[in-house]
Amino acid sequence: MPHLTHTPARPARRRAIVIGGSLAGTLAAAALREAVEEVLIVENDELPTGPGPRRGLPQASHAHMFWSTGVHATEALLPGATGRWMSAGANRIPIPTGMVGFTPEGWLRRWSAETAFLIACSRGVLDHAVRDLLLADPAVTVLQRTRVDALTGTADRVTGVRTRGADGREEVLEADFVVDASGRGSRAPRHLEDLGVKPAPERSLDLGLTYASRIFRAPEGTTGFPLVVVQSDPRTARPGQSASILPIEDGQWIVTTAGTRGGEPTASSEDFEPFARGLRHPLVGEMISGLEPLTGVTVSRSTRNVRRYFENVRNWPERYVVLGDALAAFNPIYGHAMSVAAQSALVLRDLVSAHGIDAPRLARRVQKAVAGPVAAAWDLALGHDVFYPGVQGSGHRTPTLKDKLVSGYTYRLLNTCCGSFSMTRDFFDVTSLQAPLTTLVRPRVLLGALRGPLRPPLTGPPLTPDERALVHRGCGVREFADRAPGETVV
Repeated sequence: MPHLTHTPARPARRRAIVIGGSLAGTLAAAALREAVEEVLIVENDELPTGPGPRRGLPQASHAHMFWSTGVHATEALLPGATGRWMSAGANRIPIPTGMVGFTPEGWLRRWSAETAFLIACSRGVLDHAVRDLLLADPAVTVLQRTRVDALTGTADRVTGVRTRGADGREEVLEADFVVDASGRGSRAPRHLEDLGVKPAPERSLDLGLTYASRIFRAPEGTTGFPLVVVQSDPRTARPGQSASILPIEDGQWIVTTAGTRGGEPTASSEDFEPFARGLRHPLVGEMISGLEPLTGVTVSRSTRNVRRYFENVRNWPERYVVLGDALAAFNPIYGHAMSVAAQSALVLRDLVSAHGIDAPRLARRVQKAVAGPVAAAWDLALGHDVFYPGVQGSGHRTPTLKDKLVSGYTYRLLNTCCGSFSMTRDFFDVTSLQAPLTTLVRPRVLLGALRGPLRPPLTGPPLTPDERALVHRGCGVREFADRAPGETVV
């Protein structure tokens, strides 16, 4: 029988406990540190001392896009985070100027005015900079290699957690506030059920999406190179296949390919480039031809869309909040999860600051407020994903007439974006989570969609002459498909 210890009934120092030490957990800890004397992060893994891989984060090997909305929220919680990323070699990519994107409606123009931006680096660099900055605060500590087995308290109020260490030792840790940010594998529904809390409604949508990624050495002189994306088209009734090149630190490119059920990439190095060449446009495959691979191919299948509607639980327990992937996990292809987690942590900080950690119904108020950024990303993901063949899950349905009308309008908007800066700005304001989805049905936007693009479609990838020369020289490519370059940066 494991030895069970118990902390004093009331810690002398007010304590918050955060379950999970990934990005969502570290930002939640940052959100709470001014409201209590101690923040304890309970993490199942042993965290790396530097920007290295972590066993519990298998998606770390794939491309991660941290949208400007999430960056701004992180800066508000941990001033100096952006500087840490940049000093570690991260790239700041302006959107749409720094993106070569092939959409279902054609090539996007690289307008000179920035509407949003991305921080591009490996997930290890991203997480380490945030964690290092947070742990400089002596009030924040991490309990590693420790699993949370249960919540303590009642259906009315959570009072702490029951943990199990790597040696099997059990311990009860009491707290004034608990946040579950333990990711896709969160046991929050089970923990709440054990306390007698009514189950939350849950939806899921699974495309069977598989990611395959590989890191390459970038061609010499490509510092500041754009993000390259070749998207799938859900309207074809075929599996969705896509690929991207994300410039990261140390002169490297993370190249990620993806395919839905029936069109998945494999873990074979020999298959990697042919898969990228076989997409709707072969640009990514052409660009990596001749490059030196620095890693093998890493595959991940943990990509299901899942949303738990905890905000709809009527008698939500006091002092307990669920954030990050534990609340809603998205198809990673849209790059929204980290930004939603950062926005949610900022909501937590602001409400705790405004009302105090002891305020009645604070946890329920937070849970309802974070449903806003979650719903925005959820609606964007499901609006596309429901059209892919072979979709499974409780959120699956045959697309209705309304779905088809909304989808048709969305593609009309995207077509207009290919030749209109104002529409591009509105579109990226929404997809970067800077503006609500309702932005796209404002009269000005509706009129723009009706009018259509103001410029003709590009006939090829909008790489500048210098970018083409660098890639041709570094990859041994004589010319890209669709040889007419069209307009590039306007």
